[in-house]
Amino acid sequence: MHTNERFDLILDYLKMHKRATVADLSKLVYVSEATVRRDLNEMQRLGLLRRTHGGAMYSDGSEEVSIFVRQEVNATGKEVTASIALPHLPDFHTIFIDNSSTCLALVQRMNLQHKVAVTNGIQAATWLVQQDDVQVIMPGGELKLNTGFTGSTACNALRGFRFDVMLCSCAAIDMEGTYENSLAVKELKVTAMDLSDCCILITDKTKFSLKAPYHTVSLRKYDYIFTDAEDEQLSPYREAGLQIINR
Repeated sequence: MHTNERFDLILDYLKMHKRATVADLSKLVYVSEATVRRDLNEMQRLGLLRRTHGGAMYSDGSEEVSIFVRQEVNATGKEVTASIALPHLPDFHTIFIDNSSTCLALVQRMNLQHKVAVTNGIQAATWLVQQDDVQVIMPGGELKLNTGFTGSTACNALRGFRFDVMLCSCAAIDMEGTYENSLAVKELKVTAMDLSDCCILITDKTKFSLKAPYHTVSLRKYDYIFTDAEDEQLSPYREAGLQIINR
């Protein structure tokens, strides 16, 4: 069994039972207790759970995780999702890009020459500023490593723009809409969305099984939704009339 498969099984078990011992998980994934301990330590580093004495407990994800960590979680899925979205993107001149690892994967595939790119993400801005003929703007505000620029100053700065396209991800998604782990991140995204002619959601399949406390918007607010989730996982969304592109 591959490491990612063990991670998925362990997370599913913890979501159901809330906590588990190393011995329990060793039996679950058919590996030694030493291997389980290494897995749990790595999963804690990635912000997926909390280690306890002799085991682990489920983390509800109520705190934002650094983008450097988020880039490592389902990295392959984010690359696949970015590849799915790329050929469907509409024409634009001015774009807002949020501070998400999934959007970063897409931005790194886009030709943004002669475009104006506004982003609250340090990683996205650092990559964009190295490209030729891209005007890169950051809104300012309160700067945190895990969320980029947020807060009222950042929101007020965004109100000086009108975006052709907004590119964003989310912390969690369900039939009711998208969610964030931070109220400040939610407010920034809602502000950018109100200033955008076209709103694009790009999210990998893991977000369909996560929970986050702050409801952002209904899924019908997005003009495009791209994901690597399987058809079976998307079936209830499509039955509700939502157009989600996964290939």
